Amino acid sequence: MKIKDGFVLQEVAGQTVVVPVGDGLDLNMMITLNETGAFLWKQLEQETDEATVLAALLAEYDVDKKTAKAHVAAFVAKLYEHGFFE
Repeated sequence: MKIKDGFVLQEVAGQTVVVPVGDGLDLNMMITLNETGAFLWKQLEQETDEATVLAALLAEYDVDKKTAKAHVAAFVAKLYEHGFFE
């Protein structure tokens, strides 16, 4: 899985925001992410899988595996639901 081209992660007024760019600009696709969401987004900008993203999250943050796995799965599901993946 990989985030579609056409989105950039930006800092705007102290918030981390995903902004659509390019042709067919749809501002409904603009989202605000917390620190963990931004970390996960960056992992998903390259071709990867949930296991690799989970390992990166566990290495970066002090969180138990069960909680991290649930949060990664929920984040990925939301991105799929809203069409952010190729």
